[in-house]
Amino acid sequence: MNKSCSAEIKPIQKNKGTEKDIRTLTGYRLSVLGIFLILLVMALALSIAIGSTRFTLKELFHFLFVETDSTKHKILLKIRLPRSLAAGLVGFCLSLSGAILQGVMRNPLASPNVIGVSAGAGFAAVLIFILFPGFYYLATPAAFLGAFGTAVLVYILAWKGGATPLRLILSGIAMASFLSAGSNALMVFFPDRIQNVIGFLVGSLSGSTWQHVFGLWPYALVGLFLSFIFADQLNILLLGDETAVSLGLKVERIRIIFLVIASLLAAAAVSAVGLLGFVGLIVPHLARLIIGSNARYLLPGSALLGAVVVMLCDLIGRSVIRPLELPVGIIMSILGAPFFLYLLRKGGLHRGGKSK
Repeated sequence: MNKSCSAEIKPIQKNKGTEKDIRTLTGYRLSVLGIFLILLVMALALSIAIGSTRFTLKELFHFLFVETDSTKHKILLKIRLPRSLAAGLVGFCLSLSGAILQGVMRNPLASPNVIGVSAGAGFAAVLIFILFPGFYYLATPAAFLGAFGTAVLVYILAWKGGATPLRLILSGIAMASFLSAGSNALMVFFPDRIQNVIGFLVGSLSGSTWQHVFGLWPYALVGLFLSFIFADQLNILLLGDETAVSLGLKVERIRIIFLVIASLLAAAAVSAVGLLGFVGLIVPHLARLIIGSNARYLLPGSALLGAVVVMLCDLIGRSVIRPLELPVGIIMSILGAPFFLYLLRKGGLHRGGKSK
């Protein structure tokens, strides 16, 4: 069996007499969350200001709120602002989903891809774009239903007197492979229609509108609220099923709740932007290294950091080869793969200390 499937997120063992981990201090954690929030505001300002037409902060304020009948106001309000907000919300949802899944499955390689969400969304979108091109406007809702439906099916397939993390991961991998094969088969049979679906498969924010923003923010807000409410249960779940049961936790019920939250978050993000890899895998690890593994702080920290990362990656994609642009999914993979290998070499794929 592949060792990566059964690897658990293990706590760092500290020698007696060593100094207390600063990441266990409440003041430090709150300060880090504050810094992440400041970075989010800065990333949003940069993302809106930089592009084919550049704006200073003063000009941003002027054309957004004062000179509201100008062409620059329309550029900012109808193109830059919704795209930047959509990028932030996508990163927010995917990173929060990844952090939840890594905790629930106690596996450092868990991400929305593992439970088949991305493959389900991709297959549904390919189906609409290729077989029903006249109904292209149904691609987003179809991708959402495909993503969430796949997550439900994975859980059903993994159920055998309960759904253990290992069975969930193996079922998710199997479903992802099956659905990816279906998507590839459709593209082979209809090569003349592939162009319509390329943007979705690589993960692109180029067509983001206010409709995407309005469709994403309720999931982000509700997902963050629910994950905060159940954060203590996730901390207990990290101790292992047997220990969690002995402490009175209804393991299967809590696992289902978290999987539903993670699936809805990932489904909303993927249906809006397409198949965006590495965000739900890398960002939670980076947040864990900085803020620690207590879910009460790790979950909001991952969400905020994910929003920052995706906005900056989208900004890089729009800036490096002007007037052309690279999809955010490509930039994320280019930057994410080396960072993941760095974490692997440095032993960073574990829980960053016990939950306290």
